[in-house]
Amino acid sequence: MKRTASINLARMRKAPVPKRLAMAVAMATAAIATAGCSNNEREAKVYLNAEDCTQVNPGMEEECQAAYQSALQEAASSGPKYDQRIDCESDFGPNQCVAYQPEGATHSWFMPAMAGFLLAKALDRNRYQSTALYTSGYYGSPIYGKWSTVDGYSFRRGGRTFTVDDSAFKPKPAVTRTISRGGFGSKVSAKSSFGGSRSRSGWGG
Repeated sequence: MKRTASINLARMRKAPVPKRLAMAVAMATAAIATAGCSNNEREAKVYLNAEDCTQVNPGMEEECQAAYQSALQEAASSGPKYDQRIDCESDFGPNQCVAYQPEGATHSWFMPAMAGFLLAKALDRNRYQSTALYTSGYYGSPIYGKWSTVDGYSFRRGGRTFTVDDSAFKPKPAVTRTISRGGFGSKVSAKSSFGGSRSRSGWGG
């Protein structure tokens, strides 16, 4: 069943960031090695939004804004979608989900608000690539205290700079149906980290 979403990307922006999250992102740079990565690893940085990126990288306002918008588009297209708000919040926490109404539909779907994005120079070094990130305010979630890509690869939050597999920036399939409560958590648990699973499937695309 195909549904075309008409999404207001402004609503994909996350609500005001909790102080503890902002403090975590502002911590000293820390690199991590991810298990099972390919040889195509590179350095990437986490930013909460375009303004955060520009403050850290003066003179890159255009690049930061483009990367942020690209990540929002990815989240809207490839992020997990739920029929009920409570199902979305069971994975991401209270007030962490936004509603949108697919074109032609009579009801709204719910999806997590993007909490940040990962930015890195492309392999050709002449441009930048980005990917959307989620986190969760729900203590029981597999991504509590972590960042996760839209397709369920996670890494521990704390610091801004990480070493990630190049697969983090590969295009993700568009999502065409909703998932049930706990679906995102199950996907994250199965993958656990970049390169932790051979599966690159989306949430029903």
